[in-house]
Amino acid sequence: MLHIVFEPSAAEVLEKSFELDETLKGEILVIEDDYAVGPLQNIVEQEGWQARKSWWEKVLEHSPYTGQLAIVDDKLKVHQLKKKLQENLDSEAWIWMGQNQHDVCGYYWLMVQLMEFQGRLQVLYLNNLPFINEKGGIFYPTNLYEIQPKEFLKAKRLAREITLSEFELDPDEWKKLSNENAIVRILEGGKKIISQPETFYDKEILNVLGKSSMKLPRLLGSLFSKMKIKTGDAFLVWRIKEMIAQSQIAVLGNWEKGWKDITIKATGGELFMEVDEGDLNDETV
Repeated sequence: MLHIVFEPSAAEVLEKSFELDETLKGEILVIEDDYAVGPLQNIVEQEGWQARKSWWEKVLEHSPYTGQLAIVDDKLKVHQLKKKLQENLDSEAWIWMGQNQHDVCGYYWLMVQLMEFQGRLQVLYLNNLPFINEKGGIFYPTNLYEIQPKEFLKAKRLAREITLSEFELDPDEWKKLSNENAIVRILEGGKKIISQPETFYDKEILNVLGKSSMKLPRLLGSLFSKMKIKTGDAFLVWRIKEMIAQSQIAVLGNWEKGWKDITIKATGGELFMEVDEGDLNDETV
């Protein structure tokens, strides 16, 4: 059995569940790119893929993740997956998805490349389904890593074969998203993905920032605690840099020294804005 997830943290929890149920045991493939953000046009071709890689290089500049881009190779992973399915005709692949745009966009990207394996792909989509948390309460997870390992035993009963209709329609959904080529994509419900402009999170950034100077790590921590539709911290910092370039935000600090050196403040339309040091002791990420 082959398992496909869209975040390393999901793979870690799924692997722990193997100790509780050996029938689940199998190789885990992690699709690491976040296809909910960034350009998508023609990324199945070398030119489009290079354009996306160049965009990520810009987004990850000065971030803690600058070294990760070189080791993320989803195309190679899919090539290896297809080879294993071709060599072992009795094998199946299970695609695990949380109810979020990151996983669903990754699923659409994957489906375009797995058309020949109709009848051998199972999907487990945790769409508005209740689970039990560590305190025994009921909650509705949006990400796989939120589920306890023992809850994967219940989740496996959700596995169903991807239908012929989905094999016909889902690649068209990916084609639509690629042609729209927006920078942000959000999940509206079910598997419906909506394209949004790159400024989608700007208002939320300004609302949390308010009128005070704030250290960048503190701002990110506040954003993640309040955002209903989440995205990655590197993307948010890239947007903040773009807003600095547009004079919506003023900055103090040296990007080369990392995020912890950066203090920002909304300009409120003023041409000259004084930025103080903010809370220098706040290490929240």
